[in-house]
Amino acid sequence: MATEEPRYQTLQTTADYELRRYEPYRVAEVEVRGDFEKVGSEAFRILAGYIFGDNQGGLKIEMTAPVSQRPAAVGTRLEMTAPVTQHQTEAGTETYVVSFVMPERFSLETLPRPNNPRIVLRVEPASRVAARRYSGSWSEARYRDEERRLLHALQRDGLKPRGASVYARYNSPFSLPMFRRNEILVPLAD
Repeated sequence: MATEEPRYQTLQTTADYELRRYEPYRVAEVEVRGDFEKVGSEAFRILAGYIFGDNQGGLKIEMTAPVSQRPAAVGTRLEMTAPVTQHQTEAGTETYVVSFVMPERFSLETLPRPNNPRIVLRVEPASRVAARRYSGSWSEARYRDEERRLLHALQRDGLKPRGASVYARYNSPFSLPMFRRNEILVPLAD
């Protein structure tokens, strides 16, 4: 049986990416602070608890794909002011949002409420997205390299990103890296 994924229409395929139009879909997500390569494990445990029955009603929810990870804060352009200040943060520590797609059979109203207050249920609105697919490692270096390639191709083709890139994983951590389906998803301005 195939794993359920959000519905989308392929608008165009190039050598570097695929343009997609996603329908709205529901997600359960959690913010986790830490190293890029370690936050996924912590967030996965929290979200897996929710779908395995740690929710009001104890309902088990089937696993879907992808599991996605993105930076929690996306900057907003403001006018320049003075002075410019600098402070040090803990090296290698950022906040990420990790999401599980919820099965289509649920609406936001029919999803069981999480017992863990860190989990947020929300609707991901319809969007146009550029997707770059690759297999292999889930390392931050590989993600950043594929993201750089995708952003360069979008700039070359005159497409403008809207928001942070999303790192999407479609396979279990037990899958051999060469058989993994990974994607960088960049939301685009319409």
